[in-house]
Amino acid sequence: MPAHAAAPTVRLITLDPGHFHAGLVQELMYPEVSPIVHVYAPSGPDLDEHLKRIAGFNSRPKDPTHWQEQVYAGPDFLERMAQERAGNLVVLAGNNARKTEYLDRAVQAGLNVLADKPMAITPAGFDLLRKAFSAAADKQVLLYDIMTERYEITTILQRELARRPELFGALEHGTPAHPAVEMESVHHFFKEVAGKPLIRPAWFFDVRQQGEAIPDVGTHLVDLVQWECFPEQALDWKKDIALQSARRWPTTLSRKQFKRATSLDNYPDYLKPDVRPDGALDVFQNGEVGYTVRGVHAKVRALWRFEAPAGTQDSHYCLLRGTRAWLCIEQGPEQHFAPTLYVEQKSLASAADFQRTLRAALAALGASWPGLDLKPAGHSWEIVVPEEYTVGHEAHFAQVTERCLRFLASGQMPAWEVPGMLAKYYTTTQAYALSHAKP
Repeated sequence: MPAHAAAPTVRLITLDPGHFHAGLVQELMYPEVSPIVHVYAPSGPDLDEHLKRIAGFNSRPKDPTHWQEQVYAGPDFLERMAQERAGNLVVLAGNNARKTEYLDRAVQAGLNVLADKPMAITPAGFDLLRKAFSAAADKQVLLYDIMTERYEITTILQRELARRPELFGALEHGTPAHPAVEMESVHHFFKEVAGKPLIRPAWFFDVRQQGEAIPDVGTHLVDLVQWECFPEQALDWKKDIALQSARRWPTTLSRKQFKRATSLDNYPDYLKPDVRPDGALDVFQNGEVGYTVRGVHAKVRALWRFEAPAGTQDSHYCLLRGTRAWLCIEQGPEQHFAPTLYVEQKSLASAADFQRTLRAALAALGASWPGLDLKPAGHSWEIVVPEEYTVGHEAHFAQVTERCLRFLASGQMPAWEVPGMLAKYYTTTQAYALSHAKP
């Protein structure tokens, strides 16, 4: 280390990594982070896959990393982690059944936590999460979740344009039938990550361990409703959130599809309650919730399919209805499956005046994102975004990690972050409860 270089101040602990997101946090090196990472986990394929992923980063030809993984593998891994406190930032991404317990235990040990979503998947988990946040405040440690979708460029621009009343007006309140905010994501069980087929653990298909659609990937959508529509505002989960409807339904996988995604010939015993008479597997990973935030009606839908058609990928849809303009992100065939932001005029201004207002808004945003432009798209305008701003989902993990490291360096997060996380997980876990309620 050069004489002028500061010693790393952050030492990572990876706890029971069972999801590839745990590895993506280490896809890059960070100057303030030690290359020595302590891993605590039970022995098994989840740990093996994680270590292989890190080894792949270390051995890649371009920009290889140099992580040194020091592994403790044993049934008492959680107790050893809390006792040894070998680092000061715990990274959590894996089986969600115990994630809330894990993060609570880490906080109780006086450790900062960077957790992949979701932090809680049931109402009981939310109750424990509230206690963990309270403990984090008492012990002055950070508890933060990985919200990668905040770093997608069209989402950023949608948020910024919605903050310009001369263009967007005010966010409508909407109705349950015509909500002011609509979001939908489509994910796929079989995909490639870092250029290789992703082998998922069997428990990923058990919603009792992974979480159902809204408590799991729906977390991102609920987060974006808050982040885009109530930016930098501290929400109160007890007062500001009201659920109206929620439902769940399965994606059915054949035995062949299950084997392709997991490399397993047979279903584990814990999945047998979800096996149909024909041998197919029902995975309840589709969900929808309608709710209000401070009186604004929102609807989010999370869907899972087996595999994306060739040339496509996971997709995102978001519509914000303003009194002067609607802002919509689409990611379908017409967009060549790239997220694309459209602006549709709803004001009484002339088309020429609206175009001038929109161009002025883009010019102002150009200070941070040079090169933005417009082109006609039917009854709307398409925001033309330079390709350099589209970095991809995997790169967002480094961006989240860098933001977390800045919080650690300053010793604090923005005041609205913790209330926002509580409001978010109250919404998702209450959606779980409502979707299971008997009519």
